[in-house]
Amino acid sequence: MVQNRAADRMSLLHTESAFSIMQRANALEAQGKSVVHLEIGQPDFKTPQNVIDAACQALNEGKTGYTPTAGIPQLREAIAKHCHDYKNVETDMEEVVVVPGGKPIMFYTLLMLAQPGDEVIYPNPGFPIYESVIKFSGAKPVPMPLLEEKNFRVDLERLKRDINSKTKLIIVNNPSNPTGGVLSREDITAVADMVRDKGIYVMSDEIYDRIIFGEKPVSIATMPGMKDWTIILDGFSKTFAMTGWRLGFGVMNKELAAHMTMLMANSNSCSASMTQWAAIEALQGPQDPVHKMVAAFKERRDYLIGALNAIDGVHCVLPEGAFYAFPSISSFGLTSAQFATRLLEEGGVAAAGGTAFGEFGEGFIRLSYANSLENLKVAVDRIAKFTQTLAK
Repeated sequence: MVQNRAADRMSLLHTESAFSIMQRANALEAQGKSVVHLEIGQPDFKTPQNVIDAACQALNEGKTGYTPTAGIPQLREAIAKHCHDYKNVETDMEEVVVVPGGKPIMFYTLLMLAQPGDEVIYPNPGFPIYESVIKFSGAKPVPMPLLEEKNFRVDLERLKRDINSKTKLIIVNNPSNPTGGVLSREDITAVADMVRDKGIYVMSDEIYDRIIFGEKPVSIATMPGMKDWTIILDGFSKTFAMTGWRLGFGVMNKELAAHMTMLMANSNSCSASMTQWAAIEALQGPQDPVHKMVAAFKERRDYLIGALNAIDGVHCVLPEGAFYAFPSISSFGLTSAQFATRLLEEGGVAAAGGTAFGEFGEGFIRLSYANSLENLKVAVDRIAKFTQTLAK
């Protein structure tokens, strides 16, 4: 009997454990167990009504066919204007590529830049797909530790030591998933100084840069000499509560944009037409829903971090952006995975273990506060009771 056998490279890919945790949590709920979901990173807000209406209008107007591979010109122009107005990045539509979600920008960037023999530096703990697609490209992943004692900012001295002649790309995520940490202007300036004129690209994941509770993050593309060496990753999932709409974009120099458009042509053809028209309205329409959502996240953050730090054995750095808390649970003598599993099964709170985001996440769990304040209070009470059982 002939056995089916996938290509060896498929073993290099990994998934997001948060979805596996959600599946397990849903199964427990089906058995009658009460679970507070803090594992998935998606806003618990409805997509703004004006954006929904714009999509419906596009559908009713018959805008349901193929679009230009890189995106409709009107959206690419709107994105370029947004980058100018919000990110202070001077660009134009020829440097914008629209894709179905943020992950394609990661995938395409690695496919068009990295190859065997290259090294790619990535944040750890960080979004797990970074390491996955680096390995798939054939390059060597080099972790860039984000440590609690540095408020989950970059260890600049270590980064400087890790950069060498094989370094092809550095990934920065600002604000960060899973830590909520924000790199300062000084951090970004230092990274730019390290790579400038060395032929090293930077992929700047800025998907959370409007969910911020203090000073606005700085894009490395604004640093002198870095514009043509930066690929900005951004999208509509987080800011506009459009996770299921699957729409993201990249901003890069025209040569790279042409390569990325070719990858789009060979994989997705184009992004969905009606979602692109809706995205124009998201950028150009009223921004009140975004501001209200961010204000709600801040209120939840302020409550959650204070409440977590009041639990014996738990301590948590105050996140400055995104909607994640990354508390330390190392005092309880369990691995992150063990703690998260038992917290779900015994405590009724779904959380992601820190090592789901890399080896330097050991000793932590990630909690998404994209849930109601009422549910967060229930979750904190359950976490406190669960940790008390561990202390006995």
